[in-house]
Amino acid sequence: MFYSFGDIGFTRALMMLARDPGIILYGLAFSIPLISILLAHELGHYFACKYYGMSCTPPFFIPVPIPITGTLGAFIRIKSAFLNKRALFDVGVSGPLAGFCLTVPFLCIGIGMSKLVPKGTFPPGGISFGEPLIFRFVGALLLGYSPVSQDMIPHPIAMAAWIGLLATSLNLLPVWQLDGGHITYAILGRARQKLLTIVGIAFMVLLSLWQWPTPSYLLFAMMLLFFGWRSRFDHPRTLFEEEPLGEGRIAVGLVALLIFIASFIPVPISFG
Repeated sequence: MFYSFGDIGFTRALMMLARDPGIILYGLAFSIPLISILLAHELGHYFACKYYGMSCTPPFFIPVPIPITGTLGAFIRIKSAFLNKRALFDVGVSGPLAGFCLTVPFLCIGIGMSKLVPKGTFPPGGISFGEPLIFRFVGALLLGYSPVSQDMIPHPIAMAAWIGLLATSLNLLPVWQLDGGHITYAILGRARQKLLTIVGIAFMVLLSLWQWPTPSYLLFAMMLLFFGWRSRFDHPRTLFEEEPLGEGRIAVGLVALLIFIASFIPVPISFG
């Protein structure tokens, strides 16, 4: 899809692959960076768990033959309780930091290989992708990209990085099931984190309604609402709540907040 064939659909893609197996090589410029970013994110969690002696599974990927991503991401299952807030914070923040550190070089390489065209070159009716702040910053730095007068034709590597940024920002939302929820619980405590969970879900719902008829975050918000409602939005306690977090980790938490701001996409996908 991102190389130049367009959104041809899964069935037609299989037919083309049967006629010419070599066509699958065109997808590697997208799939290898994307899987690497997702793997880095989950390995960040995995090694943090191992550091604290916690039991967890290796990363599992969720392949789904849908356009845009081809996957629903990856996950690990943590089987141990968190000893204290330091362990909770470190496991929560390690995934987004690891994924973001690998996303940035792929973003620079991909944008460096992308092309700029005058705005309005393409007829209306296609798919448009929103651009986070760091995407536009790197585009301006490497290509002189100006969204007001230009459109970017992103290289598949740049699209893999775009999805990596989207995944990072979603994981950093302050909802208790997500990495951002673990981070805010460790820094702000249980009561404030519960409030932020409700605020975060409400924010996604309102943002989705504002984007209508392409409510990109609505399904994700409904999933979080369903699982959160079952637990009354209460984040599980750590075993030793009184253990201090430390100023260094609070500073890392602020870095995670900046990464969220730089990566977040208000309108990821729009049509027309």
